[in-house]
Amino acid sequence: MATASSGQPLVVVAVVLALLAVHTEAEVKRYQFDIVTSNVSRLCHAKSMVTVNGSYPGPTIYAREGDRVIVNVTNRVEQHNVTIHWHGLKQRRNGWADGPAYVTQCPIQSGASYAYDFNVTGQRGTLWWHAHIAWLRATVHGAIVILPPRGVPYPFPKQPDAEAEIILGEWWHADVEAVEKQGTMLGMAPNMSDAHTINGKPGPLFPCSEKRA
Repeated sequence: MATASSGQPLVVVAVVLALLAVHTEAEVKRYQFDIVTSNVSRLCHAKSMVTVNGSYPGPTIYAREGDRVIVNVTNRVEQHNVTIHWHGLKQRRNGWADGPAYVTQCPIQSGASYAYDFNVTGQRGTLWWHAHIAWLRATVHGAIVILPPRGVPYPFPKQPDAEAEIILGEWWHADVEAVEKQGTMLGMAPNMSDAHTINGKPGPLFPCSEKRA
């Protein structure tokens, strides 16, 4: 083994170079989130509700450990301010991007935009993002998938054959903001949801699930 003049092995240099090689593969992932009002039908019932890019749940964010993620959020809804929180994501040195309204930022007002800019550092796995103001998280949410760096396998004895995101949620026929306000006025828990959902769908045993949901 080659040694430096001090007698220390040069393998340390090789390790450092390997780490630098992994770091240089980090990418910038950009997403555009348009907060809009959409018509959505579930359980034979259609209603207007707040969504991201017109989808419920919203789009999935994909990144690798070490990547920089930039999500530009534009609020196109007149009656609601909004923020987005990246649930479970360790905001190391980017606390301003965490998203809780009136805690780390002022809400994004109607017609305005805000770019969340953060690094995915020291973690991997599947997390989720959601609105962090009032009850908008009931309809404004989605998944975050953080993959290992390129060339790094999953920490399982056998690598998975396929991947799928599963998002558990709830569906109310009523407007979720109205449900929250009613509970607050009465001093009681809000009304229970009309159905639980998997990836925004209530399942085939509910009425109209296959036809309109």
